[in-house]
Amino acid sequence: MSQNPKPGFTGSPINRSDKIRMNADALAAARAHPDARFLPLMKLDPHLLDERLLWLTPEQVPDEADMLFLGIEQDAPRFAVDLSASQLSTEPLTAHQAIARISAEEAASYAGARSLMDWHARHRHCPACGTATEMRRGGWMRTCPGCGAEQFPRVDPVVIMLAEHEGQVLVGRQPRFPPQSYSALAGFIEVGESIEEAVARELHEEAGVTATDVRYVVSQPWPFPSSLMIGCFAQVTGRDIVIDEDELEAAMWVSRDEVRAALNGDGRFRTAPPYALAHTLLSRWAAEG
Repeated sequence: MSQNPKPGFTGSPINRSDKIRMNADALAAARAHPDARFLPLMKLDPHLLDERLLWLTPEQVPDEADMLFLGIEQDAPRFAVDLSASQLSTEPLTAHQAIARISAEEAASYAGARSLMDWHARHRHCPACGTATEMRRGGWMRTCPGCGAEQFPRVDPVVIMLAEHEGQVLVGRQPRFPPQSYSALAGFIEVGESIEEAVARELHEEAGVTATDVRYVVSQPWPFPSSLMIGCFAQVTGRDIVIDEDELEAAMWVSRDEVRAALNGDGRFRTAPPYALAHTLLSRWAAEG
């Protein structure tokens, strides 16, 4: 078991190339480059070819399609393009089906493209005056022709944490989870909160435990739709659990041996999939003992 497994959706080989985004001529040249490749998404879902993401050549992409500049990979421009209204010879897979079949690096590239495209779908109008906005900077900005407001892609920060007490950690399950599946507790950071304050609040709200020390561990972009998962360990004062039944169906304390068994596919509970940060946190905690 690796002590520091890489979080899912990280490690994309695409260089974001911010200077090209800022230069209209450079963007046009990138779109016309013979080695440019375009990731087609249909309602945010990808196509695969031979267990890899399907990338299209410039000739295969309609001129009128909005192209989101992802960056440069091995001197070749990379774009994402929404082809929801078009037909390809292959059928798209759902995001989770595709992620389970492609490499971690490709999953990271897809995740970034998916989040960026979803942001555009949800920001078609200016929040200040309601005017239809226009795409700029290769998809990394939208501007309002009415009032001049500028909008940029953003992420929502989420804390995800393992409460720890005397060699055991707390895991919980929501009703929507598959049978026997348990995960780390999590919640959005609220306005005016630090990471540590959000961890303590969520643990107390969802499970009734009191955090005394919070340690940051690792982070992960999460493309459903666009969050930054901030993974932490938190020491708590005791093991008495009072769950919030609006948030959790059950919660329990588990030992390192039980976590190791679950990570190996055995034991009394199932873990989150390897690309989820809960899996990374459990792996790192188990390796520390």
